[in-house]
Amino acid sequence: MCTRLFLNGCSGRMGRVICEIAASADDLSIVAGSDLQIEPAAFPIYADPRDCREEFDVVVDFSNPSALPRLFALIRERRCPAVICTTGLDAVLKEELQQLSAVAPIFQSANMSLGINLLISLVRQSASLLYPEFDIEIIEAHHNQKLDAPSGTALMIADQINAELDHKMTFIHDRSQVRQKRKRQEIGIHAIRGGSIVGEHTVLFAGQDELVTLHHSAQSRNVFARGALAAARFMVGRPAGLYSMQDLIRS
Repeated sequence: MCTRLFLNGCSGRMGRVICEIAASADDLSIVAGSDLQIEPAAFPIYADPRDCREEFDVVVDFSNPSALPRLFALIRERRCPAVICTTGLDAVLKEELQQLSAVAPIFQSANMSLGINLLISLVRQSASLLYPEFDIEIIEAHHNQKLDAPSGTALMIADQINAELDHKMTFIHDRSQVRQKRKRQEIGIHAIRGGSIVGEHTVLFAGQDELVTLHHSAQSRNVFARGALAAARFMVGRPAGLYSMQDLIRS
């Protein structure tokens, strides 16, 4: 059986990578896409996803937050499965996504890499063992075209640490205007933007006389594309609800 995909953000960096990988897969076919930038493709591309006339099995989204309301309208109309990989969602979009999951199966992850999700598991375990004797800092680095900072993955890591520590931590993004000692309940989050860095995430546990470092490096965008396509396969036939990478891993 061939899974038919609607690719939102098909002309972007990740969209092009997904097109290349899907083209070499026997069980996947991109039947339509959406992007403000219309480029020649083997499938029709719509400026507005709501104009799509083709039938498809699942949406894969790698776009930007401003493109999501129109995509959400398409998902709500068709009640189709969707894999949402766009990061930098504000509180309004997160609430809309939550509401959308009541009528359609929604898969969301700030990072589609299996390695990153393993890192998060190790980070949670480390936080439970090392805090409060160790301070916790997160450093992320991405290419100079990335719009959001800190990355959605860095925030996801911080959220998971905070959940492990009973939600008592405060996220600190900038210390330049504050002259005071670091507080025990802080998680520092730092963003680097430059060159063509695909994605680097480091979590530091800094104690007295020792430093524990957990690090993940993405060597190419293929790791995110392959994760998104694995999620697309997983979501076909699922009931309405909100799904995560952990659900995929457990399956």
